[in-house]
Amino acid sequence: MVAVKGQIYGAGTQRTAAVAGAVLVLSSCSLGGGDGEDGGPGSARVTITPAPDSADVAPDTPVVVEAEDGTITDVRIEQTPTEELGEEAAADAGTAAGHLDEEGSAWTSDRNLVPGASVSVHATAENEGGTETEVVSEFATAAVAEEDRLELVSNFPVSGDVVGVGMPVVINFDRAVERKEQVENSMEVASDEPVEGAWNWVGDDTAVFRPKEYWEPYQDVQVDLRLAGVAADEGIHAVRDHTIEFEVGREQISTMHVPDHEMVVEVDGEHERTIPVSNGAGEREFDTTTSGIHLTMEKYTSLVMDSATVGIPEGSPGHYRMDVDHAVRTSNSGEFTHAAPWNGQIGSANTSNGCTNMSDADARWFHDESLMGDILETTGTDRELEWDNGWGFYQRSWEEWLDNSVTGEPQTTDGSGTPGDVHADET
Repeated sequence: MVAVKGQIYGAGTQRTAAVAGAVLVLSSCSLGGGDGEDGGPGSARVTITPAPDSADVAPDTPVVVEAEDGTITDVRIEQTPTEELGEEAAADAGTAAGHLDEEGSAWTSDRNLVPGASVSVHATAENEGGTETEVVSEFATAAVAEEDRLELVSNFPVSGDVVGVGMPVVINFDRAVERKEQVENSMEVASDEPVEGAWNWVGDDTAVFRPKEYWEPYQDVQVDLRLAGVAADEGIHAVRDHTIEFEVGREQISTMHVPDHEMVVEVDGEHERTIPVSNGAGEREFDTTTSGIHLTMEKYTSLVMDSATVGIPEGSPGHYRMDVDHAVRTSNSGEFTHAAPWNGQIGSANTSNGCTNMSDADARWFHDESLMGDILETTGTDRELEWDNGWGFYQRSWEEWLDNSVTGEPQTTDGSGTPGDVHADET
């Protein structure tokens, strides 16, 4: 048999093991059964699990190929999902990744299986004399009812975005994820300039990836959400994969020491602009600008700012409702940079409700130049930005961030894979 080269990878490597295609069976090969048949006297004996003809196999079950009296030289997994899942799922189903043990006698899949699919596992092993045995096993994975599917609600960024160097990857699911470790290990981030990073969870339905330090500017990042088959909870599975591709643009870092009444903007390490500002009056917690590392989240040409959205309804002391221009959000507690032509103390006093007031011209410039994920570092107040207020994720030190990752281990964004297992937790 002519062996297919370059399709078996070392332990722990998250790489494609083989591409779906026709079964390669030549006259020099013996075609054994998945229950451990061999190719004749002295041939390797190959066993594949799940067992052949199994039905309703949980999609987060690992595929294991074992060879007795031989070494494994090729494994291919072909999956044909039901038409209900559509073309996207069918495209994801054609490949499978796995790794060999050091002896070359056991291969384990690194990815889960597509739910509701017909699965064929093709394995080839070779004995010391060079005789090859090919075994084919077929089984079916359990379908997942629509009400039992883990789906994405939204993600930031989206494919095609150009973002700032602080940009996190934010994945919002439609339900609580209880088996967070398996889900974390099913999501891999790769970048042109590799860094260490890790996932944390905001509540049970939002996973956030951030690098240890800011991204290097001017590079591409790809996020592979290999979620098909992963279990979010008992009986709850994702049914399809997703890919996000975005670009990190220039490095823009803005700094404010609130008592100084100015913002200094640097682009790619060079001073770009000094902007006179007026920040929160600081007479109470609500109107105190938060100190910490903020990320720009979204921007509006015009925006109605209503204190009722942050807990001060109409009729209460301190309520306000006003139209503002050139607004850039920096927290979820109501902080924006925006134009404030009514504020005659910009550059000399802090009089706002907590936002960063600018002249119309400066606010327009900052709005137009801002990318989602730019850095705004603020100091000089006694109100600290909470790590989960907006995208305050760099408020956690790297050690704290890593400690709050369910896996407890970093991912390196070089395409080498995720830290742990994606399959069902047998314990």
